[in-house]
Amino acid sequence: PQGQANKWVKNMEKDNKLQVVKLTDKDYLRTLENAIQFGLPVLLENLQEELDPSLEPLLLKQIFKQGGMDCIRLGDAVIEYSSQFKFYMTTTLRNPHYLPEVNVKVTLLNFMITLEGLSDQLLGVVVAEERPDLEEQRSQLVIQSAQNKKKLKEIEDQILHILSTSQGNILEDATAVQVLSEAKVVSSDIELKQKAAEVTEKEIEEARKNYTSCGAYIAVLFFCVADMANIDPMYQYSLVWFVRLFVRSISNSRGSGDESTISLRLKVINDHFTYSLYTNVCMSLFEKDKLL
Repeated sequence: PQGQANKWVKNMEKDNKLQVVKLTDKDYLRTLENAIQFGLPVLLENLQEELDPSLEPLLLKQIFKQGGMDCIRLGDAVIEYSSQFKFYMTTTLRNPHYLPEVNVKVTLLNFMITLEGLSDQLLGVVVAEERPDLEEQRSQLVIQSAQNKKKLKEIEDQILHILSTSQGNILEDATAVQVLSEAKVVSSDIELKQKAAEVTEKEIEEARKNYTSCGAYIAVLFFCVADMANIDPMYQYSLVWFVRLFVRSISNSRGSGDESTISLRLKVINDHFTYSLYTNVCMSLFEKDKLL
């Protein structure tokens, strides 16, 4: 409901020419047909509880051979089916109820945000605002760690390829010995980098722990506001709006109280944001609910 799934899919498929469509789009079937033929990923947004019947063959993967090619029927058209095609569907409904027939055709993932997940996300926000150096360093470590793991995997694959293709005694193969020696040097270098990165990551995590209480407190406030929808469906507040308000509150709260220590600074942030959230929510209430 907070667009987490959309964001995740778009980030994951951003380099693969992701096609984003809605059921209300006039030409969404045409876009879908082209994506199926050329093996492009498709994201169908704002899905409701009822699916378009024309998607049935796609969800059931009713693929058949025609002229030696994999084909599928979509609506009245028979189109070529690419094995590279991926299909994602997301909904903004808080608690959707899909029929059992739908559940067996798809893989359902619940992206509803949890208290723990939101606490960690908001911790990242407050650290990025208060200690941008730490958050930048942490982001670089994550990227470096992923690159190191990728390089190690490439080295392993290279060694396995040499072992499988080498003829006779491998020690007599000068090329194989050279590649293995280079792989050992690179592997040792990566191992040292990983150990250094782990030490730095521990130091960063220790520094981040000082701000944990703030992330947890703000996350609880979000779930309190989210429950307002139980009073009236009109009271729905997006996570994007909430985070923007929080960032603005962090900025506006500077210099408004005693900030000699981290704990005092966090108290200033919490108090400022609590009042800011209260006033914003009050402005959006109907008259009949203001007594609440």
